[in-house]
Amino acid sequence: MGLKTMTARLARALAAVAALALLAPAAGLAQTPPAGTAQGAGTSDAPLPESDAGKPAPGVSADATIETVEVPSRAVALLVGDAPWADGFKAIQTALDKVKDAVAAASLKQAGPPFTVFLSTDDESFHFEAMIPLAAKPEGKSELSDGVKIGDSPSGKAIKFMHRGAYDDIDSTYDLITAYLDEKGLDSKNLFIEEYLTPTKESDDAGLEADIYVFLK
Repeated sequence: MGLKTMTARLARALAAVAALALLAPAAGLAQTPPAGTAQGAGTSDAPLPESDAGKPAPGVSADATIETVEVPSRAVALLVGDAPWADGFKAIQTALDKVKDAVAAASLKQAGPPFTVFLSTDDESFHFEAMIPLAAKPEGKSELSDGVKIGDSPSGKAIKFMHRGAYDDIDSTYDLITAYLDEKGLDSKNLFIEEYLTPTKESDDAGLEADIYVFLK
């Protein structure tokens, strides 16, 4: 699956670049309005690099730009998971569905698009948290049904990248992210978020819109 290649490359790039320099932040998950995970003081840095053919790669919008933002922590319902790369998309969707069901069962209000926090990766699998942002934490509760917990999303400076197209093509976006980090000599954490702006149940859904936030040291 594409996500394995992307995260493996990103992890290697981060390690290789770690000795070079520091970087900047992300949006969608960024400031206030709950309509998106980020939304706030962002600055457009530069267009994404083009593919070798001179045209944007699959999943990369022709007018895609890189934006630095400050991602605030938000109240969330979350489910921790681990999955092999081959089942990555299915595992993420299943986890997000469980979180949504738990939020609905507890009569809590969702306050933005769902997202996945990637915490660690290796050649075989990845460790993640599927999150649904909440308008407010429930009083006196730290856990909902089906293993879903109440918590907070990561915060800090990040770079926001756009992916527009099938999840199967997300490798193209991660390739460009890796190239951008390498080119700019940026130092990033092995922590990134995928925020899903449109609902999808199929990895080949060309209508998917997602924002990717890469956190900086």
